[in-house]
Amino acid sequence: MSGREREQNNAGTPAWKSPVAVSVGLHLLILVIAISGWSLSNSNYEPPPRSISARLISPEPRPAPAVTEVDQPDEAEQRLVEDRKLLEQQREAEQQRKAEEQKRKQEADARSQQQAEQKREEQAQDKARVQAEKQKQAQAAEAAKLKADAEAKERARQKAEQQAERQRQEAERKAEEQKQLEEQRKKAEAERQKREKQAEQERVEAERKRQEAERRLREQNLKALAQQATDAEADQARKSQQAAAARAQEAQMLTDAEKYQALIRESLSRAWYPPSSATEEMTARLQISLLPTGELVNVTLVRGSGNTAFDNSALSAVRSLNRYPVPKDRDTFDSYFRQFTIEFNPSRLR
Repeated sequence: MSGREREQNNAGTPAWKSPVAVSVGLHLLILVIAISGWSLSNSNYEPPPRSISARLISPEPRPAPAVTEVDQPDEAEQRLVEDRKLLEQQREAEQQRKAEEQKRKQEADARSQQQAEQKREEQAQDKARVQAEKQKQAQAAEAAKLKADAEAKERARQKAEQQAERQRQEAERKAEEQKQLEEQRKKAEAERQKREKQAEQERVEAERKRQEAERRLREQNLKALAQQATDAEADQARKSQQAAAARAQEAQMLTDAEKYQALIRESLSRAWYPPSSATEEMTARLQISLLPTGELVNVTLVRGSGNTAFDNSALSAVRSLNRYPVPKDRDTFDSYFRQFTIEFNPSRLR
């Protein structure tokens, strides 16, 4: 075909049906399919971006430049070859990716299987250790039981031996005690016979001495009776004198006691101020303790009147006296005034 005819063909073909446009469209279609397949197979895989060199084709027909008759490969076919190489490279990369993914999956499965196997081995080892520990504990328990049984048998044997030894010692002790008792009985019998003989001798001697003593006693009694008669007469006279003196002293003490009791009642009557609520039926009994000097030691309410004010007035009257009139005679004081009771009544004081 001549250059003019090629120009005429190019000039009469629409722009979208030109070889260049077809090549570009095919190239884009292959690229879209490759990207879609890559995205569907592995969403995480991002193919390296590629730059597509395209030439803008003017839709307006223009005269083709003159070319020589030299046979050269068509530009569209060359690009189609490049696209096929690119697609082939992409397919090889996809296959390599899938192979690597399969390898990683197999390695992960192998690791999981290895870990599971290792876990099973560890569990088996733990189970074996637990079993061994249980067996060890069972053996230790059995050994402890055997040891305890042996110790119990040994203790029982020792106890039996100790009991037999105690029985033997008890038998020996009883035999020794029986022997000692027999010896003591013989000795006691000999001592008894000796004491009886000695007692008989002592009895004869004692009878002789008794008779001698009775004789002497009769003589002494006669002398004593005579002396007692004399002493009785003197004692009777002395007792009569002492009784007379005691009666006189008692009378004197009573007289002195009555005198000083009257003085004490008079002093307390002057010091006592019964309350206005006092009646003739009220009586308070007080116990008074004095020193030989007449000083008050203590006063105690022995029996109250039932009226607190009345009782307190009696106590105040007793405490108000600095010194009580008491006799100088110590016996009279000890008998009547060391401790005595007195009754307070509005009509009498005794």
